[in-house]
Amino acid sequence: MQPALLDKVRGIVGSEYVLTGVELSPYVLEGRTPEAAVFPGSVEEVSHVLALASEAGVAVTPWGGGTKISIGAPPTRLGIVLGLRRLNRLLEHEPGDLTATAQGGITLEALQAALGARGQWFSLDPAFGREATLGGILAANASGPRRHLYGTARDLLIGVAVVSADGAVVRGGGKVVKNVAGYDLPKLYIGSFGTLGVIVEATVKLRPLPDDDRLVLAGFERLKDCGQAVRLVLTSDLIPSAVDLLDGEALRGLGLAAGAGVGGALLLGFDGMREQVKWQCEEAKRVVSEAGPVEHRVLEAYAREETWRLVREVGRRAFADPAAVLQLAVLPTQVTEVVEQAGVVAQRNGLKAAFAAHAAVGVVTAVLADGGDSAQPVIATLREWRELVRAAGGHAVLERAPLAVKEQVAVWEPPGAAFRIMERIKAQLDPKGVLNPGRFVGGI
Repeated sequence: MQPALLDKVRGIVGSEYVLTGVELSPYVLEGRTPEAAVFPGSVEEVSHVLALASEAGVAVTPWGGGTKISIGAPPTRLGIVLGLRRLNRLLEHEPGDLTATAQGGITLEALQAALGARGQWFSLDPAFGREATLGGILAANASGPRRHLYGTARDLLIGVAVVSADGAVVRGGGKVVKNVAGYDLPKLYIGSFGTLGVIVEATVKLRPLPDDDRLVLAGFERLKDCGQAVRLVLTSDLIPSAVDLLDGEALRGLGLAAGAGVGGALLLGFDGMREQVKWQCEEAKRVVSEAGPVEHRVLEAYAREETWRLVREVGRRAFADPAAVLQLAVLPTQVTEVVEQAGVVAQRNGLKAAFAAHAAVGVVTAVLADGGDSAQPVIATLREWRELVRAAGGHAVLERAPLAVKEQVAVWEPPGAAFRIMERIKAQLDPKGVLNPGRFVGGI
């Protein structure tokens, strides 16, 4: 980056909000060090920085809390890291409309605290809520166990403000739930991983805080018994907010196994009116009893929240030194079978593996333990896992792995016929290819 350009950036955001040299160590990405990390304090400053970078052809990597920054192919260029931590305000909260508008850099924890003071909450629960930002959560389409009942970002986003690659501020959607005019522009940016624009504001749907919130944990001797319990729950009158499944290795790694003979566990979340939640917890015990649980616990308050936190963070906590994390998506009816087969593959390659699944929606987090000095067992296992998932009609994304592994195992699935449309959208919104270049599907 030319010194003159860097001086212009300092003039926009202030010298104290431009990092260079050794200060950039937290922002090294796939072995590459950016030329600068810049932290604008307003939408206007974001706009001015992007306009300068676009004019100079300097790559820009949007950075919220960094909790999902490992997802993506190694960057082809790494110029400016654009941090949004200063855009951290709740702008509007309309309790009567059950909506709120916040800046993209606000953390999920801070947003929930502000909303909770007025008896409401934002029903997304991805991992690392203390660090994850609203803009980053939307850009990565991140979610957690409660997606079973409350949906994902696509279901909760009403409106958005995005700064495009050339610095233009684009607004889409609105600030009320019943907003149907024109194209649904906000959804274009969900899951785009910062390749189409920088999310600086978002308006989202809210819900009243529940009277009660509990977690039912049922342990089973075998994983297939967990699968049977899931089927029993889904065909019952129960309305859980979360239906998660953990294998024995994940339970032990997270410190949730009550005994050595537990090979898997079903975790059910229930929230709502106190009487209703109490009834559902009792009914859940009766329903899953047919699958033969060896333990049954109902967790509340801190124990419940801590358990869900561990489950959401399984990718980093299942093993002391995880080698790779692959997210699999298959049909819900195939979750148990795929997990069992994937475990056999890892064992055959001499590795330990742990699995956690949003069982009712078919999303599985597969974690590999470190295999030692050689990356080959990890590479072989990831390749076999991907083939296993493809054979089941699903797909997989490599969420985290060392660079040596990413050089041999694709992060994304082949884009298929839709790639031509994706290329045209990228060319229209970012013709110079400055936003997060090379990291998304097909090298976009």
